[in-house]
Amino acid sequence: MSVWLDAARVAAAVNVLLLALLVAVWGRNYLAFRSKHTLGMSLFAVLLAGENAFALYYYLADPTLSVWFDSAVPAVAWRAMLLFHVLETLALGFLTWVTLD
Repeated sequence: MSVWLDAARVAAAVNVLLLALLVAVWGRNYLAFRSKHTLGMSLFAVLLAGENAFALYYYLADPTLSVWFDSAVPAVAWRAMLLFHVLETLALGFLTWVTLD
């Protein structure tokens, strides 16, 4: 079971890092251009980073849920949660590539 948990932790951490990079780029662009589009993208990235940081906290640090996630969550549920994290990582990777290009 811990393989699924470790993979979900890594994917959530990568998501937080990619979103931090996107917030930096879009925030800088908002300050330069004052565009509603860049403001909206920045806010979206901040909220999505918060969601991933929240998940990472529960996977790593919460005294009750981190133990539950490590031992009592069925494998099928872990596969589904991992799939969502990995798909999000792929989407954010592509979005980061497009943004930095």
